[in-house]
Amino acid sequence: MQPRVRLFGDIGGEALASVGARPGRLLLGVLGTVVGIAALVTTMGLGQTASGQLSARFDAVAATHAEVEPATAPGSDGTERPVATLHSDALSRIRDLAGVTAGALLAPVDIGDREITTVPVTDPARAPMAPPAVVAASGDLLEAVGGRLQRGRMFDSGHERRHDRVAVLGAEAAEQLGVTSIDARPTVFIGGHAYAVIGILAASETRRSLKAAVILPLGTAQAEFPGVVPSTLALGVQLGAGSLVARQVPIALAPSSPEQFSVSAPGEPTTFQTGLQGDLDLIFLAIGLITLLAGALGIAGTTLSGVAERIGEIGLRRALGATRGQIAAQFVAESATVGLLGGLMGSAAGVFVVVGVSLAQGWTPVLDLALTFGAVATGGLVGLLAGLVPSHRAARTEPADALRSTPT
Repeated sequence: MQPRVRLFGDIGGEALASVGARPGRLLLGVLGTVVGIAALVTTMGLGQTASGQLSARFDAVAATHAEVEPATAPGSDGTERPVATLHSDALSRIRDLAGVTAGALLAPVDIGDREITTVPVTDPARAPMAPPAVVAASGDLLEAVGGRLQRGRMFDSGHERRHDRVAVLGAEAAEQLGVTSIDARPTVFIGGHAYAVIGILAASETRRSLKAAVILPLGTAQAEFPGVVPSTLALGVQLGAGSLVARQVPIALAPSSPEQFSVSAPGEPTTFQTGLQGDLDLIFLAIGLITLLAGALGIAGTTLSGVAERIGEIGLRRALGATRGQIAAQFVAESATVGLLGGLMGSAAGVFVVVGVSLAQGWTPVLDLALTFGAVATGGLVGLLAGLVPSHRAARTEPADALRSTPT
């Protein structure tokens, strides 16, 4: 055992000395591995981070919102008609249910041939323009639909009880009507009636159509436009409470006939997240492995070139008694050392890239420690495998041929 240990120590020392004696060649060999390992760590790390961000986004939007609508049945004319009505007390019925965080009634408003303008003047020469849609709402609209205001405020229950003529414009509707600010207290006219604009809705996560709509208080719309009936009950729900809400809400709205209402509630996000994570990991792993293969080819090419340049050294070692196995072991050790150094540097570079991109985007970086440390070992393994062919070529060199081919 003692000679064998000494032999391995000698080969390792020779490998380190040889690698350190050629800094230019070391740089070329390490560079390929650094790029490959860095790409592997970066792509896998960013894949896991992106998956985490998408899963969080799924949780925050799809898993925390639900909608309730009356069930439909074919009418006498063959068209689908609702079999129930969402009454104004629907909000009070569901407010205290477990898992419900917010609720809002939404109703389409048919304004007929009335125009929506920002001036009460009708110009016959002006080309007609399709008016924005008008929607009536009641309750906690922003929380129920994941809305966000760009300017101003939402109307409240006081506006609705008093039937105040106020409106909130979706961002696209505001742009269409030429309303860019509410500082000057702009007014929109619907069929000649003035409505004070008190807010502009920037976005809605679940009801994107609201961006192109004029939103009125439900009480105001019902007082001024006949036939306004809520068609949708939008709900904000706690994460993981979708199935519970789907069971409770129809009973709360119609205890004797809950089948009259259908609930579109989120399911469990586990399956979605698992599938998404697996798909992203597979894609980024394939990209990383392809890049790593390019690094392995770079190490192999550098080592082969080194064998050709050191043919005289190989012949001298053989002439002094070195066996084929020892020659092969030395070149494999050199190649593995280059790969290990490249793996260490590439893994560190990949971690810095993932953390840097995550900080720049405001994400939470997700890094698997097994991947990070495994990448270092992978660099050494890649270097070892890349050195097999060059080491075999070096071991087959005959001492006499090598010494004759060496320039004097």
